[in-house]
Amino acid sequence: MTTIPLTLRGADKLKAELHRLKSVERHAVIQAIAEARAQGDLSENAEYDAAKDKQGFIEGRIKELESKLAAAQVIDPSQLDAGGKVVFGATVDLEDEDSGAKVTYQIVGDDEADLKLGLISISSPIARALIGKEAGDVAEVQAPGGLRHWEIVGVRYV
Repeated sequence: MTTIPLTLRGADKLKAELHRLKSVERHAVIQAIAEARAQGDLSENAEYDAAKDKQGFIEGRIKELESKLAAAQVIDPSQLDAGGKVVFGATVDLEDEDSGAKVTYQIVGDDEADLKLGLISISSPIARALIGKEAGDVAEVQAPGGLRHWEIVGVRYV
């Protein structure tokens, strides 16, 4: 079984979604199926079909989340001591060597990635280029616009 790396925040987010699906969504769709079933002929009942489809989606998502959480390796970035190296969970301050643009990213699991929030997936090209490097190093990243060089300005574990 392959482990799935998650930060504490990512694991909490998945647990919250699982709880919501089991305690709210599952019950709501069961109620919708019961109401559609009460309307009579199920062979031409679009509401029944839609509710059954939604139930299938919810049950599939519950199984997926349970599987991911069972295989999760939860990492608390604030407890890391990687000696200044970029590792999973690290927050990295970068500067583009060509444009001078500065960005900050935290390397997180695939399910928690959100570029707008500065959260990049461990499997993204930039994260793979940063892993193992430390402040002062330059990472070469093959981006859609061509080769980019990012200098690592700082590495934090928060």
